[in-house]
Amino acid sequence: MDVEEVAGELYGLKPGEFTAARDAYVDRARKARDPEAAKAIASLRKPVAAAWAANLLARRQPEAAEGLLALGRTLREAHRTLDAEQLRAASAQQHQLVTALARTAADLAAEAGQPVSDAVLYAVEQILHAVLARPDVAAQWAAGRLAKVPEATVGFPAVAPEAVAARPAPARARAEKPPKEPAKGPPKSPPKASSRLRDLEVEQARAAAADADAEAARRAQELAGIRTARQGAVAAAEEAGERVRALEHDLREARRRKQQAAAEATKAAQAVTAAEESVREARRAAERARREVERLER
Repeated sequence: MDVEEVAGELYGLKPGEFTAARDAYVDRARKARDPEAAKAIASLRKPVAAAWAANLLARRQPEAAEGLLALGRTLREAHRTLDAEQLRAASAQQHQLVTALARTAADLAAEAGQPVSDAVLYAVEQILHAVLARPDVAAQWAAGRLAKVPEATVGFPAVAPEAVAARPAPARARAEKPPKEPAKGPPKSPPKASSRLRDLEVEQARAAAADADAEAARRAQELAGIRTARQGAVAAAEEAGERVRALEHDLREARRRKQQAAAEATKAAQAVTAAEESVREARRAAERARREVERLER
């Protein structure tokens, strides 16, 4: 049995269809005496709602998925090389693209008959942010085989301000050094000190602005990660709440069946008691009849 092919088929199903189909494949593998395949298939985990919706996006919108994967490679490279300009451009694109793709995933889920809640939508965004930051998550998502929401990714490694390219400021000593007298011709007027100071301040302001831009991009990335972490927590709480409600429903149903069984057992016990009494009465009647026959025979 081709485990990869089976996995691809299973993760293309709706969450509610996953477990029964997986177990059926496990039984088939065991009957075919393929224990390794049975073990591998049994280990496949049912995807949570957010993971299923994200997988659906990767499967149904391969071009959009490739765009997100490419952006992730760009962001990771920008952080690796501390390319502040590339980082700012990619970060601005990141938030727009993640929001749009999460909305597309929600639309696809609704079309498939599995509409998602706002909490699940937030968890989809968390998944897409993780796709950008983590190659392992990106590979699973690209294959459409995510089973759970990854832990929140709080940004990328920080960009060190000193690594951001900035225009060099002129040396103060050079700015303050008086110009040399030319060998020939009329003497030139020395540049004004205020003009030199202004130029120096402009260059320093440009360098500070570049540093501030890099810091702003880093903090925006961290903020996005914190938001997705909160959204993921909300999604987890909602899923836990749904599970609690399902268990409470099962508990109420079990109690109802228990009460019904107890009532039926009581009725059955009463019926047994009545039947035993009828048997005893019949025996007594039979005994009286036998004695009457003996009396008449005498």
